[in-house]
Amino acid sequence: MSAPAAQSVSLTRNRNYQLLWISQVLSGVGLSASVIAFPLLVLALTGSAAASGLVLGTIAAAQLLAGLPAGALVDRWDRKMIMLGCEATQVLAAASLVAALWWGQARLTHLVVVAAVMGASAALFRPAEDACLPRVVPDDQLSTAVALNAARSSMAQLSGTAAGGFLFAIARFVPFVADALAHAVACTLLVFLRVPPREARPEPTRHLGREITAGLQWVWGQRHIRVTALCAVVLNLFFSAFYLLVIVLAVARGVPSGQVGIMAAMLGVGGLLGALVASRLAQAVSPYVSIIAVFWVMATLIPVAVFLDSGYLLGLLLAAMALLPATANTTIITRQLLLTPDELRGRLSSVLGIVTGVAATLGPVLGGLLATAVSGTLAVLVCAGGIAAAAIVATLSPTLRSFPRHPVVAEPHRGP
Repeated sequence: MSAPAAQSVSLTRNRNYQLLWISQVLSGVGLSASVIAFPLLVLALTGSAAASGLVLGTIAAAQLLAGLPAGALVDRWDRKMIMLGCEATQVLAAASLVAALWWGQARLTHLVVVAAVMGASAALFRPAEDACLPRVVPDDQLSTAVALNAARSSMAQLSGTAAGGFLFAIARFVPFVADALAHAVACTLLVFLRVPPREARPEPTRHLGREITAGLQWVWGQRHIRVTALCAVVLNLFFSAFYLLVIVLAVARGVPSGQVGIMAAMLGVGGLLGALVASRLAQAVSPYVSIIAVFWVMATLIPVAVFLDSGYLLGLLLAAMALLPATANTTIITRQLLLTPDELRGRLSSVLGIVTGVAATLGPVLGGLLATAVSGTLAVLVCAGGIAAAAIVATLSPTLRSFPRHPVVAEPHRGP
């Protein structure tokens, strides 16, 4: 249940939400700058593309491995302190890399450790923030806050990615200086965040395994959460595969690398624009329509890529695909947060993050296998067919048809 202490003022005047939002814009920019600089740095130090993949893969692996225990710990510990600890840890990690580069002592092992710290910190921070959000924002403004957070993520990723490459060109350590400073400022802002106290509740069993299991059982037992999570898995899997395929297809057709970069950036632009209008669209259309529309638009637009030879046109296509998911996500996440008892919100966020993260990780693997096994055109059509099949199932789903438009009140959870 959301905290009654959350004041019904606009989000622009909600001091706590503004502190949280601004701090994570800065943190996201710094993180994106580091993520784009990591493979450049590894290539400069080792000349090995495999080593670059190892470092980037470590971020994702650490995030996935830490996910389940992170959710249980978020529900057990003070969430504000977790967020502060994650930001401070990332400051130290980035600063250690800056020092190593400055003194010429940077080694691949050090980079892998820093990458693992970044992934583990993200695994802890995200569920802590998600769990705090309904306590600093009133229920009737939660969908707007969720949409603004999605816009924040897209904006930070776009600006941070662009800044990372530019800063790396100045000097190898500069992107990591920017990352350390960004997290330091974010940490300072979060010090002033006031999260209403959580309701008094019985002490948990303090058995981490049982708490994780209880969270998994609760999430799986909620029909709307289970079905929408499966929808996200299918969509992430096939779209991630398609995204790799469209890059392969563009390169094979002689699209210049500069256009490929613009094409990738247009996906982020579409996501940002979609996030900016997501809250209003979520109020204008039913949840059922917003969810199935994503599937049908994707299934319709993906085959168009077969006929496009221009990186700019492919970029516009990707931007169009990225417009609607933010509306569906806003609807789904708002419902999930309001349905979930406060003492389970950390575990909800971590479970869903792992599920969608695994799908997004396996998607490029699927895309690579398809590109190797069949022609690019057929591979793209396989992705379109997978999403079209999922669109039919989603359209016929009684669970999605009954997806409630109005907020619900979470029932207290009994258990660890």
